[in-house]
Amino acid sequence: MPIADSVVLGRDVKINHPSLVNLYGCRIGDETKIGAFVEVQKNAVIGARCKISSHSFICEGVVIDDDVFIGHGVMFVNDRYPRASNADGRLQTEADWVVEATRVERGTSIGSNATILCGVTIGQGAIVGAGAVVTRDVPAHAIVAGVPARTISTAKKPSTAVR
Repeated sequence: MPIADSVVLGRDVKINHPSLVNLYGCRIGDETKIGAFVEVQKNAVIGARCKISSHSFICEGVVIDDDVFIGHGVMFVNDRYPRASNADGRLQTEADWVVEATRVERGTSIGSNATILCGVTIGQGAIVGAGAVVTRDVPAHAIVAGVPARTISTAKKPSTAVR
């Protein structure tokens, strides 16, 4: 699995096992850590100081702001109606579907094995519980869990101290 020449890596990005990731056409911000067996597709953007844990999949159309934690095995989806072939039986190509953007705002934490469906925004400082399936927008500082994910509490707002 490669790190393609088309990848833009920020300063001090840490990829402990570069031969065990698949990164192409994406942008990774400064000081971000990428775990083993992670795939980041073209046109995905990951901000600075993020941690992307092993076995996660970040597809085209996903924008992750700064200071975000992505747990192990987190999956993003970018196609609301996935199909292998068209009505006429032809295998689909990129021309046959539309990428639906997903946004993860600053300081969010997404627990292991969560699935994030396309077209949603996860608000600043939110927490997504392990195994949750996010099907709609998550408000800033909300804690969501379950299938489908529902708000169960509000996260404590982080300190406004400068790092």
